[in-house]
Amino acid sequence: MSASLQIDPALQTFVADELLTGLDLEPEWFWSTLAALHDRFDGRIKLLLQRRDELQAHLDAWHAENGAGDPAAYEAFLTEIGYLVPPASPEVQVERVDPEIAEIAGPQLVVPATVPRYALNAANARWGSLYDALYGTDALPLDHQLAPGYDEKRGAQVIAEADRLLDEFFPLTQGSHADATAYRVENGRLVVATGTGETGLVHAAQFAGHRSGSDGGGGSAGAVAAILLRHHNLHVELTIDPEHQVGRQHHADIADVAVEAAVTTIVDLEDSVATVDGEDKALAYRTWLGLMTGELVSSFEKGGETIERRVNGDRHYTAPDGSPLVLPGRSLLLVRNCGHHMFTDAVLVDGQPIAEGLLDALVSATAALHDLRGLGRYSNSRAGSVYIVKPKQHGPDEVALTVELFAAVEEALGLEPATLKIGIMDEEKRTSLTLDACIAVAQDRVMFVNTGFLDRTGDEIHSDFLAGPVVRKNDMKSTPWLLGYEDRNVDVALRAGFVGQAQVGKGMFAKPAAMAELLATKGTHPEAGANTAWVPSPTAATLHALHYLRIDVAARQRALAGRDTPRRQLLEVPLLTGELSDDDKRHELETNAQSILGYVVRWVGLGIGCSTVPDLEGVGLMEDRATLRISSQLIANWLHHGLVDETTVRETFARMAALVDEQNAREPGYEPMAKDLDASPSFQAALELVFTGRTEPNGYTERVLTTWRRKAKAGGR
Repeated sequence: MSASLQIDPALQTFVADELLTGLDLEPEWFWSTLAALHDRFDGRIKLLLQRRDELQAHLDAWHAENGAGDPAAYEAFLTEIGYLVPPASPEVQVERVDPEIAEIAGPQLVVPATVPRYALNAANARWGSLYDALYGTDALPLDHQLAPGYDEKRGAQVIAEADRLLDEFFPLTQGSHADATAYRVENGRLVVATGTGETGLVHAAQFAGHRSGSDGGGGSAGAVAAILLRHHNLHVELTIDPEHQVGRQHHADIADVAVEAAVTTIVDLEDSVATVDGEDKALAYRTWLGLMTGELVSSFEKGGETIERRVNGDRHYTAPDGSPLVLPGRSLLLVRNCGHHMFTDAVLVDGQPIAEGLLDALVSATAALHDLRGLGRYSNSRAGSVYIVKPKQHGPDEVALTVELFAAVEEALGLEPATLKIGIMDEEKRTSLTLDACIAVAQDRVMFVNTGFLDRTGDEIHSDFLAGPVVRKNDMKSTPWLLGYEDRNVDVALRAGFVGQAQVGKGMFAKPAAMAELLATKGTHPEAGANTAWVPSPTAATLHALHYLRIDVAARQRALAGRDTPRRQLLEVPLLTGELSDDDKRHELETNAQSILGYVVRWVGLGIGCSTVPDLEGVGLMEDRATLRISSQLIANWLHHGLVDETTVRETFARMAALVDEQNAREPGYEPMAKDLDASPSFQAALELVFTGRTEPNGYTERVLTTWRRKAKAGGR
């Protein structure tokens, strides 16, 4: 082991006693490998970060002189300084890709690795109860007060809606699923009994299998306990149990409709976690390791009982031809590493923090060895790959570095080339404008590109900072650059050959309680040609899956294959074009200040990197660091251009601190800000994010958050 490494004791113990157990690898090997990665890549990482700053200085100078400028002149300037690169024509050829990535269109969860319970919920969200999702949310209007326990009137509403959806996705040759009195299997075919006779599926091939009671599926031995249907590569199980409370009420004994929901899940080491030291990193890594071994367990109290969660097993059926059929019981798991700009003192090299992405890559891949070698309780990747999402990359040179890093990790671990697949987050302006070149340098291992409104807008504001004051946050969603960004991401991916090989992803629906709104709006993502999109909860995944059952994403991708959204559309700078009223300015400032404080107070004070944060109107929003980036950059931009002044900003933050304190009054361990604003680490961090937003590299928030969180931890918080 290199003598120059200083390793946090918690991390050192985790590696020696947990990560490497059963792998025939020694801690000395692990740390010497990390040291070698540092020697090879640290200098290049720092040069690339320096290049970011150089390009931003060029942008600042140009915008200071030209404002938004003309898109054609702007494009010529970006080409001249090397911000833009010559167009590329990538031809994606990726091997050993699981069908969840290559073939199945469906929802994607993102879950913080620091909360094992949430990670288990997400991993087990491959299948979700449609009945529960309809019964317990506003997805189905409620017209009465629910009775205690099970409300049969509500149950009847749910059953009727499920029948309607089954008719839509799995129509019968005669009548409706609402007419069914029994489902049975005869000679490999589904037979549906009704009050007037028998019927079957219009599309007989939609019947994918069944499970009998003797197979452990509930109900009496020999009777059909489950019917398995398939549409657009997604499965739906009709669970039959006449003894179940809901089954007794149902006209054909269906106790539940289980929908294949969260096909993939990103276990996050980045924007949704607050990991500021070796202890925090070990906690996050332990969750990823436990998911790879299948041994992750979480216990919690509910209703006076201790509930233990584990990873679900596979689901077993009999196929129509009589052969055994096994379907995964778990979401295919991806892991998101940190970006190139982050460094951690969990490991020091010659007294300096190591690039966090190097540590993440080596730990992520080493933990996945348990899966690749078949040592875990269940299989994650049946194709033999490890799926690593790499965020915050600026242009093809940075993607190329990640590709080289992954290759070096593969060599160190003795893995086949391109075992480590890369997911490219399209969330920085330079990457959006050079996406074809970014894909080209990773064309043998790219497994997704994904857009994200919040981070991408934060980088847009910072990149264009000196051009002028930008539009309000909600107005950003309809600006030409953003619409072009969303479309061009799909265009470039399809042209590169993603169909049948990789995911085209879209961003988060951020309102966990607004499921009616999700059903009404989230279908735009599969309509746009995306075969996955982010949702905030397992319940949301179950409901979003209905969009993929309704919309043939493969057909949408074929229809969009020839589109070519012009790159120049992304160069239309989103500046205000008219005067805002004082009320508009006040409301925008309050909205963003409250959002910043609501998130920062949990990050700094409680170490919570992702949670449902009430907005100014009390609507819960799922927030991570991306939310913070856009809000802090917008206020910083308006402050710089004189739409608001420092006194007003400080006064607004003080008022909003009192509101946020009130919203969090019942949060265990919460430390109010308003009682002493000057002494509150959370409040001071929030102000610093705004007042240093102009100079903070790329408008990132991690440095400020980490500094103040460490102070809070040192103070016993």
